[in-house]
Amino acid sequence: MLNYNFKIAEVIEKIKELKAKKIALQFPEGLKIYSTSVANEIESKTNSKVIILGDACYGACDVSDQDMMNLVDLIVHFGHTPLPLNYKIPIIFVEAYSLINIEDSMKKSLKILEGYNNIGLVTTTQHLNVLEKMKTILEKKGKKVFLKKGIGTKEGQVLGCNFSAIKDLPVEAYLYVGSGNFHPLGIKLFTKKPVIIADPYMGDVRSIDEFSDKILRVRFAKIVKAGEANNFGVIVSSKEGQFRLELAYHLKEMIQNSGRKAVIIMMNSITPALLMAYRDLDAFVITACPRIAIDDASMYEKPLITPQELEIVLNKRDWSNYEMDEIKYDENKNIINSI
Repeated sequence: MLNYNFKIAEVIEKIKELKAKKIALQFPEGLKIYSTSVANEIESKTNSKVIILGDACYGACDVSDQDMMNLVDLIVHFGHTPLPLNYKIPIIFVEAYSLINIEDSMKKSLKILEGYNNIGLVTTTQHLNVLEKMKTILEKKGKKVFLKKGIGTKEGQVLGCNFSAIKDLPVEAYLYVGSGNFHPLGIKLFTKKPVIIADPYMGDVRSIDEFSDKILRVRFAKIVKAGEANNFGVIVSSKEGQFRLELAYHLKEMIQNSGRKAVIIMMNSITPALLMAYRDLDAFVITACPRIAIDDASMYEKPLITPQELEIVLNKRDWSNYEMDEIKYDENKNIINSI
């Protein structure tokens, strides 16, 4: 457990406080390697029975509260912050902050950021505990740093389906501290401004531009291919944090009004093997997790597109107005079923 802080002592204290006897532990894919150690420690220090939820988990939208209602008293979810949802049973969210050193990559980023004065600073859940440290490093070099709390996210935090913390900031460029390309890609597409990645895991600093250009070429190809489709499957996720059925109805109507056919398919997990059964469908529109169509595109034989990409297919959105899909919530913790 050297790479992450699982806050085991705090979790155990909370379990005892709640007098929970049956507990489910949920981990995202990157943290599952630690799951058995965490489970053993919790079970040895409480009087509770512990089970590990082994299904794929990519975010707080994957919390299995409805499935576990009559089976456990408590879910401990590691690696994410809560979404604005009304959960059915008690859930403890443990951010599991990364213990990796971010200073080296931050200092390297200063060379690329040399020409920019006003910087938007963003990161993921794993590094929120050192956000102030990141800000200080930038400010010591004369940068003016802008942070914003998003709708359903903490200050400076982006999710794969929520980029509200980066919108409308008066900045010249954005610095994203974390791993991977998906989050900075979303920042680039929403803001159209330079995005620099300081990756403490790879130890490098890079611009998102090359990756963004590559992805946009892939998306253009998928959109063109979907434009040839006559029969669409509109996929709805049964997971509460991704459930956008009303949006799916709207998209189906749009497709039918264009003279094409569409059906709605509800799924919990979306995989290439499961979609192979729908041989009469030419393309799929994903109203579930926005990352499925983008990150996993090469895995699928037929084009998977987002609701915004469907608008381009149906000539309701101009390609120059391309943007990522997001799952948004209103003030009553309801998912907004519109594009």
